Amino acid sequence: MPDEFSEHRELLFSVVYNILGTVADTEDVLQETWLAWTRRTGEPVEHPRAYLVRMAVNRALGQRAAISRRQETYIGPWLPEPIVDAPDAAVRAESVSMALLVVLETLTPLERAVFVLHEVFGYPHTEIAEILDRTAASVRQVAHRAREHVQARRPRYEPDPQVQQQVTERFLAAALGGDLDRLMEILAPDVTLWGDSGGQGNGGRRPMQGVDKVARLIVALHTRPGDALRVVYRRTNGDPSALLLLGDTPYAVVVLDLTPERDRVAGIYVVANTEKLSHVG
Repeated sequence: MPDEFSEHRELLFSVVYNILGTVADTEDVLQETWLAWTRRTGEPVEHPRAYLVRMAVNRALGQRAAISRRQETYIGPWLPEPIVDAPDAAVRAESVSMALLVVLETLTPLERAVFVLHEVFGYPHTEIAEILDRTAASVRQVAHRAREHVQARRPRYEPDPQVQQQVTERFLAAALGGDLDRLMEILAPDVTLWGDSGGQGNGGRRPMQGVDKVARLIVALHTRPGDALRVVYRRTNGDPSALLLLGDTPYAVVVLDLTPERDRVAGIYVVANTEKLSHVG
C-alpha cells in the first residue's frame, strides 16, 4: 500500500498545494494521508488513486481553517509559498500561477477545492461530489460560482513564457538599477505590487497600486552598493521568475503578471518572508 501512495504522491501534492498555497501545510496533509493509508485494514481498496485524493482533499479542507487563522494576524500582504524550480527542471503538469493562486485566496475553502479539482485537474462534477460527499447538483452550483468569481478577477489567457522571461529581465535590470524612467515604461498604469515579507522587511501593510507609486517605491528600495544581491532566473509555479540571492541565501522571489497584451507588467509578486523561502534551493 505505501508503494501505491508513492505512485500518486505527485498528484496529491499538486492538488493539496493548490488548495492550501503553502508547502509546509501540504506536506503535513500528505503525511497524515500516508499514515491513514498505511494503517488502513479491511478489504483492499479498489481504486487507490480516487481513495487517496478523497482523503487528502478532505484533510486539506480541514487545514484551511488553521491557515485562515494565521492569515488574520499576518503582517502585510499574504502570498502563497512559491515553488521554485531550475529553468531546465520538469514543469508540474498542473502548475497554477502565482497570480491565479492569489485570486483563489478570495474563494471559500469549498469553492477553491471545487475549482482546483474541476478547472485545474479536470475532475467531473460527479467525481467531485463523491470526493466531498455532496450532490452533483450542489457541486455544479459551487463550480459555477467559483468560476465566475475567478474570471471576473483574472480573465483567462496564456502568457508567452519567452516574453514573460524577457520582461522579467528588463524589469529586474530597471528595478535594481533604480531606473525610474525605464520602470514607468515597463509597468502598466494600474500595476499592483504585493510585497510579502511577513513583517521582516520593507513589505507594505497592503498591496500598492498605480504606476507612479509602485515605480517610486521600487526605486526608493533599490539595491544599495553594499547589498551585493545576485539574480538567478528560475521558474516559480511554472512561470519565468527571478530568485534574488544575498550570498548563497535566498533573499526574495519575484514573479510578474503581464497584461493580456503581454507588453506591460500588471502585477508584481515579491515573496521575501524567509520562512516561505526555506525550501528554495
